[in-house]
Amino acid sequence: MKKLCLPLLLIICLLLSGCGGREFSDAQEQLSQRLGAVEALSFTANVRAEYENKTARFTLSYSEDSQGGSVTVLAPQLIAGVTARVKPDGTSLEYEGISLGTGELDDYGLSPMSALPMLLQALKTGALDSGWTEGDYTVMQIDSTDTLSCTVWLQPDSLTPCQAELITDGRVKVFIEISDWQEGAQLPAPTLEEPTGEIMEY
Repeated sequence: MKKLCLPLLLIICLLLSGCGGREFSDAQEQLSQRLGAVEALSFTANVRAEYENKTARFTLSYSEDSQGGSVTVLAPQLIAGVTARVKPDGTSLEYEGISLGTGELDDYGLSPMSALPMLLQALKTGALDSGWTEGDYTVMQIDSTDTLSCTVWLQPDSLTPCQAELITDGRVKVFIEISDWQEGAQLPAPTLEEPTGEIMEY
C-alpha cells in the first residue's frame, strides 16, 4: 500500500504544478497581447539604479502612442523636464533638447532612462521563465534577451504592473515602483523640448 501511495502523491504534485504553470503562462500571454495592441499607455515610476559604487534615484514619466514613446524626468528637480524619445526597437533612446548622461549599468545599454522602455519591451515580447503568487500579487520572471530579465509584480485581476526589478550580469540593477498606470486611446501624446545640443551629466 505504501509503495502505491508515493507514486500517487508524486503524480498529484506534478499535476498541481502543471496547472499553476499553465495559469501563469496564460496570464503572461494575455498581458503580452494586450500591451502589444494597446493604442496608448502611460505611467509614472520611481526608479532606483544600483551602480557598483553609488545609488541613483529618479521619478520618471513614461508615455507611448501610435507615434512612439517618451521618457521624461520628473525628479530630481535639477533635471526635471529632460525628455528622451524611445526608438522603434523599444530599448534605445534619442534625446531632443538636453541630453541626460546617467551612465550605463551594464554593457548592453541598461540605464535609468532606458529602464522603462526595456521593461515594456520585456512585458510585450519576453518569454516567461517562472511565475508565483506573493501576497495579493501575481509575480512573473520574464526573460527579455540573453542578457536581461525582469521580475514583475502585477495586480492579479487586471494584470496591471505595480513593481519590477531588472536583472543583468546576475544581479538586480534597477528597482521600479509603478503608479498611475493608464491604458487607452485618448491619452495625450508626449511633448518634447526643442533641441539645444546640451548634455547634462547626473
